Amino acid sequence: MPRNAKWLFLLLAFLQAYTINAQQYAFQITFTDKNNTPYSLSSPLTYLSPRAIARRSTQGISIDSTDLPVNPAYIDSVIDLTGGLTYVTSRWLNMCVILLPITDSAQILTLAGKSFISNVKQVGRYCTDLYGRKSNTTGTTITPAQQRTTSGDAAYYNNTWPQTQLVNGNYLHDNGYNGEGKLIAVLDAGFAETNTHPWFDSLWASGRVVDTFDFTYHNNDVFNYDNHGTEVLSTMAGYVPGTFVGTAPKAMYALYITENDVDDQPVELDNMIAAAERADSIGADVITESLGYDLFQSSCNLQTYPENFDSLDGKTTVAAKAANIATKKGILFVATCGNDGGGIPGFGNHVMTPGDADSALTIGAVDVNGIVADFSGYGPNAAGQVKPDVCAMGVATIIFNGGSAPFFTAGNGTSFSTPQVAGWAACLWEANPSFTPAQIRRTIIQCASTYSTPTSQLGYGIANFECALLSVHDTPAPPSLSNWVIATPNPFSDQLTLSVSPNTAGDVSFKLTDMAGKEVFSVHYEMNKGQNAPLSIPVPELPTGIYILKAVSSTQQQVLKLNKRP
Repeated sequence: MPRNAKWLFLLLAFLQAYTINAQQYAFQITFTDKNNTPYSLSSPLTYLSPRAIARRSTQGISIDSTDLPVNPAYIDSVIDLTGGLTYVTSRWLNMCVILLPITDSAQILTLAGKSFISNVKQVGRYCTDLYGRKSNTTGTTITPAQQRTTSGDAAYYNNTWPQTQLVNGNYLHDNGYNGEGKLIAVLDAGFAETNTHPWFDSLWASGRVVDTFDFTYHNNDVFNYDNHGTEVLSTMAGYVPGTFVGTAPKAMYALYITENDVDDQPVELDNMIAAAERADSIGADVITESLGYDLFQSSCNLQTYPENFDSLDGKTTVAAKAANIATKKGILFVATCGNDGGGIPGFGNHVMTPGDADSALTIGAVDVNGIVADFSGYGPNAAGQVKPDVCAMGVATIIFNGGSAPFFTAGNGTSFSTPQVAGWAACLWEANPSFTPAQIRRTIIQCASTYSTPTSQLGYGIANFECALLSVHDTPAPPSLSNWVIATPNPFSDQLTLSVSPNTAGDVSFKLTDMAGKEVFSVHYEMNKGQNAPLSIPVPELPTGIYILKAVSSTQQQVLKLNKRP
């Protein structure tokens, strides 16, 4: 079908669902290139902060074309041709989303045949003007900082002790790791009363909220509606020793609204990637999001926009791409597995996106006894990858309520287990700043309670941050071109874990021999380029001694000497 005819057909399909109250369409427009952009790879400070550049430098990550902003000339042309309003942009996907009044929606056809545009897709239809919400910013109220105690025992945490002790998070705090110097971006639905809640006093007094933005209504006021983000943030940033201590009470935070709490539309995934890019540009170390998507059920036009289960394969949805690209930029992306453990028609039990993402650290929920919550989403993702990765307490989790006594309550959901792990991960990273997101994720996974026998709801099990901290303090060198296979533990007993980072995709074989050259076992795996999920290899019963592991790909070889312990 010719491009013009195809777009006309799509437009007519959109208009068939027209209701008289509808005000705006949202269209995602993808560009073919970034030619003639005014931005340059040699001048990254025009679009990345010094902190963002330093993060890349520390991890050996090059600045590339995906870091360049969308060509503003292309956006200007789209706006000139359609008369629309720019909503969000994505430099990673080289696209923008525009809003058009329903009365002018036919203007989208003016983009047909334009050489710099590769695709146009409707991603939303709203009955009310997205920019219609009035800002109602309230002044920040800071109460005097309370007397701080330092003892990391049950009395110090009090109400948050059960959720802390379950994952041995107190071991991080006891060793001086509280997230200080780490920047966590929180993507959520709203942060009502975060700026006035008395138990966030130390957060505000120390100036550790460094950025805010509402991607839904395009203003900096994130405190005007919806307290879900407030509850999520409290699990990390809450700090009232003797009553409530969060997982990363000394970290910095960026607060971003990406969810539309009035209507349910696919454009929220575009909001998510735009927020992830903003987090990247200001130098965030960790992104945590307690929002999951599978079906978009619009109350505005009584339509359902499905993300079919096959698309929840870790790499297809816009949200999964956001998580995977953020990881490549050096950010740890922590995602909820979702609360669809009970299943929904057409999907059954599954993890939601971006919890399906290949590189996301995806979190499920258990109760205080370590029993998996019935609502916690099931894995694996559609590609068969284990999800969730680990679990934390998401049943009767203690969180902040509104800004009136008693200031806290108990809440259920992977929404609350997820940020806890994000905060602990930030503390863990503080302990070894040279680590990459893949190393932090791998360490947390390998220390989980059922690592050798993952299940559909527990994943690799309940996180254990005492084990994780001990691991990052005694860890082999990170992967490199010459050291692309890392075997742990060494000495080993009955099992080896291989972390493999080949420089090209394809088959990789592993052969273990004794010192006389006799083969003990051999296996081979089809592997992706770069960091792969850890391989857990059971080793047959062997005598104590020295063994040689040889790894071979189409372009690389490596030999490792391993010690078999009694």
